[in-house]
Amino acid sequence: MNIIQMILIVLIAFLAGCEGILDEFQFHQPLVACTLIGLVMGGDNLTACVMLGGQLQMIALGWANVGAAVAPDAALAATASAIILVLGGQGVNGVSTAIAVAVPLAVAGLFLTMVCRTLSVPIVHRMDAEAAKGNIKGLEMWHLFGILIQGLRIMIPCAALLFIPADVVQNALNSMPAWLTDGMAIGGGMVVAVGYAMVINMMANKEVWPFFALGFALAALSQLTLIALGVIAVALALIYLQLSENKGTGAGGSVSGDPLGDILNDY
Repeated sequence: MNIIQMILIVLIAFLAGCEGILDEFQFHQPLVACTLIGLVMGGDNLTACVMLGGQLQMIALGWANVGAAVAPDAALAATASAIILVLGGQGVNGVSTAIAVAVPLAVAGLFLTMVCRTLSVPIVHRMDAEAAKGNIKGLEMWHLFGILIQGLRIMIPCAALLFIPADVVQNALNSMPAWLTDGMAIGGGMVVAVGYAMVINMMANKEVWPFFALGFALAALSQLTLIALGVIAVALALIYLQLSENKGTGAGGSVSGDPLGDILNDY
């Protein structure tokens, strides 16, 4: 790993930390962060990092801040596990081990998040003072300083990982017993299911459940590729939107807000 690659990886980690708060360009999403790190490293690392990011993204689907409850740190999990995957030199074969390491990293990232949010309290008071004086420049400066802390929250641990010799990381990964790596991989797979369940729980209603069941039925057909499933999903969405536009044709001219129900009521 040369100095240019190290600088780019540190920059990606910094942007991921900032985006964990800004949520504008989505650099903190595992699929984006891991892919960018794989792109910087090139070769087989790109394929391995894309696979890692895709699987971590499934886990992170259910991670969301709700009230005072802070979700696990997806940015630290994605960037740090991708770096460990690259340093481990196992390529695609090391994806499962990297996933096993990513979940504890995400939980450990909660501590750094709490530290940053604690440091942000006096920053908010300084911003209030600048706003009371009408000093827009000072307000912007403290705002940027708060975002800088969030970027450093991810950049510093990732930079520290880069200075660990690759052979040390490889030996550490190889020395992990099979029961530990297999158990953490199984646990990571269970977290994926929990992530899906949390998302479905937020979206589920009587109009969505038929499409959910239909998706399971179509996915069981091995002849259908992901592209074919995507085409079917888009077609169903367009049909549903068309039915929504014509939902005023229900029985007696009444509109219930459920286009499928209005049509079925005609019969």
